[in-house]
Amino acid sequence: MLSFTCDYNEGAHPAILERLLASNLEQVPGYGADPYTRSAKDRIRQALNRPEADVFFLTGGTQTNATVISAVLKGYEGAVAAQTGHIAVHEAGAVEFTGHKVLTLPQHQGKMDAAELEAFLEGFYAEPAYDHMVFPGLVYISFPTEYGTIYTKAELEALHAVCKRYKLPLYIDGARLGYGLMSPECDFTFQELAGLCDVFTIGGTKVGALCGEAVVFPGGNAPAHFFTTIKQHGALLAKGRLTGIQFDVLFTDNLYFKISRNAIDMAMQLKAMFRRKGYELFLDSPTNQQFVVLDDAAMAVLAPQVAFEIWEHRPDGRTVVRFATSWATTPEQLARLEAMLP
Repeated sequence: MLSFTCDYNEGAHPAILERLLASNLEQVPGYGADPYTRSAKDRIRQALNRPEADVFFLTGGTQTNATVISAVLKGYEGAVAAQTGHIAVHEAGAVEFTGHKVLTLPQHQGKMDAAELEAFLEGFYAEPAYDHMVFPGLVYISFPTEYGTIYTKAELEALHAVCKRYKLPLYIDGARLGYGLMSPECDFTFQELAGLCDVFTIGGTKVGALCGEAVVFPGGNAPAHFFTTIKQHGALLAKGRLTGIQFDVLFTDNLYFKISRNAIDMAMQLKAMFRRKGYELFLDSPTNQQFVVLDDAAMAVLAPQVAFEIWEHRPDGRTVVRFATSWATTPEQLARLEAMLP
């Protein structure tokens, strides 16, 4: 059975497992005070050329989003996101569970439009009774989006400029950050990303790690006592070495970006395969998530042999499905899939 359901079907990159095994019997302090975690933070700062950056490691994506957003917001504020934003759809109301509403805007293939954001903010403060409403306190986007699309540098600059005018932090959820940055359509670097937002995450779970996300406040602008907030939200590992070692390995010799590129290379081959076979693409994704339209006959042939994610059912009876490649996808797996396609 082949599986393209998501980009964390596999365990972890072998280099991570080797380092975990090699260091297994070392006795090191807990809660991120170990030398591996310190090294990982320094490697990320060096990669960003931001020695002042605050870097933290958390257990997973949902915990990270809920922790960051609740730490940044005041009690009367909410997070602004696209209607398809991960925090609005696929996190079981984790942000709302912390007491903060998710305020949604229209989405355009997963992306938020800067002009629409500005119109929303302008309209909010033009409302005479805005003191009775949930204040917009943070803007959330994901890169790549839930549709595999990515923002251009100009689009991020426009969003960030609106946020600055209204004194709102821009938060980029980078659960699949490597796949976005390695896309052939990405027109900015990892270092430039740090200047286009106020806080962002580096996804490990979906990009070669067993688990874990890094949170980066590039200007050294972490909220007060953020470490304590992480623990309060259940997102802090006692054995912090687990995330520290993983990110130390991922940010040694550009491994994070090298394995991310593999997912992109495989996704572009996957896209070309579907096109050769005459399948319709739901949209032209430049990253590792590819959306294909299947009719009932194709679904009947593929479903018993290949796992993929149902995305949406179309009025004409066909189904949009998602195929996700990963850091571990191989050409042999793609060849097997092509042989199965009717």
